[in-house]
Amino acid sequence: MKKSPLFWKVTTLIGCILLLLVPLFMVGNLISERVSYRNDVEDTLRQSTSGSQQLTGPLIAIPVTEIYYKIEDKKEVEYKRSYLHFLLPESLLIDGNQHVESRSIGIYDGQIWSTDLKVKAQFNTEKLAQLKGETMTLGQPFIVIGVGDSRGIGAVNVSKINGENMIVEPGSGVSGDLPGLHIPLTDKTLEAKTFALEMSLNLNGTGSFSVVPVGRNSELNLTSNWPHPGFMGNYLPVKHEISASGFQAHWQSTWFANNLESLFSAKDGPAWRYVPAFSVTVATPADQYQLTDRAIKYAILLIALTFMAFFVYETLTHLRLHPMQYLLVGLSLVLFYLVLLALSEHVGFTPAWIMASLVGALMNGVYLQAVLKGWKRSGIFVVALLGLDGVMWFLLRSEDSALLLGSGVLVLALFAVMYLTRHFDWYSLSQPKRSVPPESPNDDGLRIWK
Repeated sequence: MKKSPLFWKVTTLIGCILLLLVPLFMVGNLISERVSYRNDVEDTLRQSTSGSQQLTGPLIAIPVTEIYYKIEDKKEVEYKRSYLHFLLPESLLIDGNQHVESRSIGIYDGQIWSTDLKVKAQFNTEKLAQLKGETMTLGQPFIVIGVGDSRGIGAVNVSKINGENMIVEPGSGVSGDLPGLHIPLTDKTLEAKTFALEMSLNLNGTGSFSVVPVGRNSELNLTSNWPHPGFMGNYLPVKHEISASGFQAHWQSTWFANNLESLFSAKDGPAWRYVPAFSVTVATPADQYQLTDRAIKYAILLIALTFMAFFVYETLTHLRLHPMQYLLVGLSLVLFYLVLLALSEHVGFTPAWIMASLVGALMNGVYLQAVLKGWKRSGIFVVALLGLDGVMWFLLRSEDSALLLGSGVLVLALFAVMYLTRHFDWYSLSQPKRSVPPESPNDDGLRIWK
């Protein structure tokens, strides 16, 4: 078997493919480096502006000092503990208008957003009477509005409550990791059994925007000019519309679904960053780095199909190709991905794919004209190569049908090989050639395989 020319030919071609894995691995590392640079730009924008935002509230916080007793050494010892009791709104309605803007740093860009919010919350103050008792002393209540990053708080306007002007103070007034603002409440404000809070708030950020549905009934309406929303978090919108000009979404939830009332009944509230929320992120569609990284996963398939085409051509004709010629064509296919990556950073993925395909076709067309002894033969392979590039592009753009398309390509390729070689005697390739006399002009003795 080891003396069979077919064995050595197949072994050498497999070795060429394995050798081409080295430059493919290097191109893959380069893609990772460029993605890292792009991520650095997003981090820079987040550090220069503000990060993801999560709106928690409005809700009423009541400072409570409670006296309790313990038996120690057969004596009753008095202790005091202080905490915040939270009163959640009966209803919460938030309308938001989000404007997303792209910012560039060099050849990379990221998105920042600004959202104008209108908040309406209805509170029932009768529940405050239930806290009063001989062992409990209540402090002055205040309204808490928490955010994810206080640097993103813009203009804040609060309407009068029961005819009284409200003063907005910085800081949430809550210990822990809850930045934001708070509004002190007076006894006059709390005289009514119910009161409504209406306020407008401008909130800026990057990445995701979330709203915690603290109301017994909570609703969020959000309109944005960004056409690529990423709906995530604990609740999907009950309805949404997405178009090229942006999206509209509506969320709705109640305490029956989110159990937030019991979460906030704990002393000093819940873990603020881990409460359920309506969430949407300014998602970036599959960019050139993701698409190029996915494309390079098909590189071995592209190289193998090209080598298989050359092998079948050799089998059916008397023309022989040297392993170095296989290797040079394979390197041109690897170079396609490098050119694609470089061009896509400046002109976009699809134009870069077309230009890289034409560059590869030109290189291989000129080279194969000399190797295959004619423009016609070279043209057939170039057209086939462009066709494979087109199929690969459709594979990348059709994620849901990628397996179907890929399987179809392999079936057609195998069928073409089976059809073209259906009358070929493979045993003729397995037999070593007779030695050629030195005076013979045949140069087969110079080949790696005979």
